[in-house]
Amino acid sequence: MKKKWNVKLEVLGLLLAILWLAPFYLMFVNSFKSKKEIFMDTISPPENWSFDNYITAFEELDFMQTLFNSLLITVISVVLIIIFSAMAAYALSRAKSKLSTVLFFTFVAAMLIPFQSVMIPLVTVFGKFEMLNRGGLIFMYIGFGASLSIFLYHGALNNIPRSLDEAATIDGANRFQVFWYIIFPILKPITVTVAILNIIWIWNDYLLPSLVINTPGSETIPLKMFFFFGEYTKQWHLALAGLTLAIIPVIIFYFFAQREIIKGVSDGAVK
Repeated sequence: MKKKWNVKLEVLGLLLAILWLAPFYLMFVNSFKSKKEIFMDTISPPENWSFDNYITAFEELDFMQTLFNSLLITVISVVLIIIFSAMAAYALSRAKSKLSTVLFFTFVAAMLIPFQSVMIPLVTVFGKFEMLNRGGLIFMYIGFGASLSIFLYHGALNNIPRSLDEAATIDGANRFQVFWYIIFPILKPITVTVAILNIIWIWNDYLLPSLVINTPGSETIPLKMFFFFGEYTKQWHLALAGLTLAIIPVIIFYFFAQREIIKGVSDGAVK
């Protein structure tokens, strides 16, 4: 009975995997077709596998510069979100007072505010300070990403006993050393979760860069990808090739970080 149940689960898992991989298959095979071939037959592999779409997309996207912009913005934003959010959550969790409680719930409440309600005044204010550039975009990502990150870190820190802080303090460590050398390494599982959530969000974000980035050569990949979709024409063959190029860095990141990602998720589940 148990064996039959395991077989059913394996079949279900296989079907879900096929369903999940189907969009990637369609994107990949159609990236080698001409626009005419895509509309004639979307599902079948191309008759002639040509890299012309990739060469054109690579040139039109100015891919190396655009990739650098996306990597720069994503890496700096995520690193700063992790550092500032972890430190803020540590201070709020250890300082048990009415002020710390109010501040924490303020961060939680900020997650409920839709971005569309603040985007116009936000762009107006940043424009007055001449921060409608990559630096300003990173600053915005830190602000918007802090609320959820602090919430996640705060929940994890509540499960870490204060006796660790007290023992390290008795041994001569100051507040910063207690956090950086004792507490922060213990937060590794939740740090992996925070990093994944913010990397996915920032790497794929289109709306915020479209409002902030207005200098040629500073565009991110999602922003530059809009080049293939005009008012009267849509170059699906080039867009699909560009999308395939865009996900390669994410696949490489997962390939090298999969052990830490899986370990972080499993450790977080156990905790």
